[in-house]
Amino acid sequence: MAFELDIGFTSLAGTKDVNEDFAAAMLPEAGQAAMGAIAAIADGVSTGGHGREAAQTTVTSLVRDYFGTPETWDTTVALDRIIAAQNSWLAALNHRRHPACGLTTLTALVLRGHGYSLAHVGDTRAYLVRGDEVTQLTHDHAMDHPDLRSALLRAVGAEERLVVDYSQGEMQVGDVFVLVSDGVHRVLPAKKFGVLPEETAQAASQALVDAALAAGSRDNATAMVVRVLGVDDAGLQDLERGAQQLPVPPKLKVGDAIDGYTVTALVADNGINLLYQVRDATTRKLHALKALHPSRAHDAQERAMLAHEAWLAARMRTSRARENLVALHETPQASAFYLVYDWHAGETLQQLLDRRQPMGVAQVVSAATQVARALGRLHRQGVIHRDVKPANLHQGEDGVLRLLDLGVALSGREPEAARLLHAGTPSYMNPEQWNEPDPEPPDAQSDLFALGVTLYQLLARGKLPYGEVLPYQAGRYWRDPVPPSRHNPQVPIWLDHIALKAVSRDKKQRFETAEEFLLALERGASRPLTAPPPTPLVRRDPTALWKIALAVSVLLNVLLVYWLLFLPK
Repeated sequence: MAFELDIGFTSLAGTKDVNEDFAAAMLPEAGQAAMGAIAAIADGVSTGGHGREAAQTTVTSLVRDYFGTPETWDTTVALDRIIAAQNSWLAALNHRRHPACGLTTLTALVLRGHGYSLAHVGDTRAYLVRGDEVTQLTHDHAMDHPDLRSALLRAVGAEERLVVDYSQGEMQVGDVFVLVSDGVHRVLPAKKFGVLPEETAQAASQALVDAALAAGSRDNATAMVVRVLGVDDAGLQDLERGAQQLPVPPKLKVGDAIDGYTVTALVADNGINLLYQVRDATTRKLHALKALHPSRAHDAQERAMLAHEAWLAARMRTSRARENLVALHETPQASAFYLVYDWHAGETLQQLLDRRQPMGVAQVVSAATQVARALGRLHRQGVIHRDVKPANLHQGEDGVLRLLDLGVALSGREPEAARLLHAGTPSYMNPEQWNEPDPEPPDAQSDLFALGVTLYQLLARGKLPYGEVLPYQAGRYWRDPVPPSRHNPQVPIWLDHIALKAVSRDKKQRFETAEEFLLALERGASRPLTAPPPTPLVRRDPTALWKIALAVSVLLNVLLVYWLLFLPK
């Protein structure tokens, strides 16, 4: 079912001269459907005379800036970042104006996937009407006294550090969310929100405001009504729930069918996941079906990690990063837990290396450029791939190089097991991840180091800069790598410098961002990089001084023994 809402709001000054309430809502633009929709209401504090401006700027900045946050962020994280920035700006203004005069309440609602997220400060309110039941979703931050209810305990702009209440819940078709200012909820009982007119959300909001004014409200009266007519694609929590409930398919053989897909080949079996090539019986198109190995069927963490991969792939589908990723194919009413991706003819760069079919320098630079561009887009979404290597780079027959396998990627919302996993291929992991006893967690530069190792390997005809590291070993970085041109004379000097910079033992010498890496590749020989300096012996081996001192001591003792025994007295 498509995401569909009916939103209406009404705001009147009532008996006051100025309306200091403000409300707004925004639906996603084309390509941003996964972000959902946002609605917000604010009630400016009249003391000081700038409450209207505070309410208007707070709501406007929130609903506009929300769609500028990465899709991979949790909704509450996105809201918190924006509200904190707005609060800091208002608080700074208020500190220069005594007394503080730009304060406002705020209640914001985001509907996304199958759930809702709520942010709340002050005494505006949010209600959920589900069937005949009316539930208040917010708690007033005001004095608990009949004569002091207008005295707020929290407000946007009051303090440099703002504590915001966040809550999340499941959304259903037919739900009605009602956001109101205190000019409405102080004079209307909660049950009134459960008997709204059924024509439109706009008619319902108008009816609430009219009822509040008729009941004697002496404040600004604002009401926003959001009716849920259709829900969007599943969010992460929805996918995790399905992952735990659906069965894992048995190991399939060629010719077996599942939900309209017929298995044509078993592509890979790593003991954790199974990857099949399947054909859609309706469209006759080929797809890749990924499922947990039956031996992992009872592993809740593996299920959660595969659900996270599905969520991440779906989020990337609406971003520019999708150009170099394999698209996730939706399978409604699946009878088991699995993922279906589009199938692309071609081969991985590892398969090219295994066939000892060398790539030309121009071809290698083109591949590295595409990967750097794809990583830049992932990193701007807050995603760390963690397993960049030739085996996960697929050169399609359509000329597009695609980055495979988001199974161990980090997004900030991955399961704890995935975050704690020392994931990746050892030969492509940066030195910082091997530091003992405190290894550094992977970051964007980890992906760039892995890309550098891949670039070096493709240029050096399969040679790795620091040699192959087996899974049960630790990385060895005791020497600086030799230039790729030592293994392949066709590699130009400028490309030597890029590869050596990318795989430098010193993190400070490497590329900091994918954009910097990409710029170096695009400039090429026109603006070459300088050769990275060699790593001093002491930095390569912190015990070098002790080893040298020991060697000198041994030599002196040998000479002393020789002198005592053999030289004439």
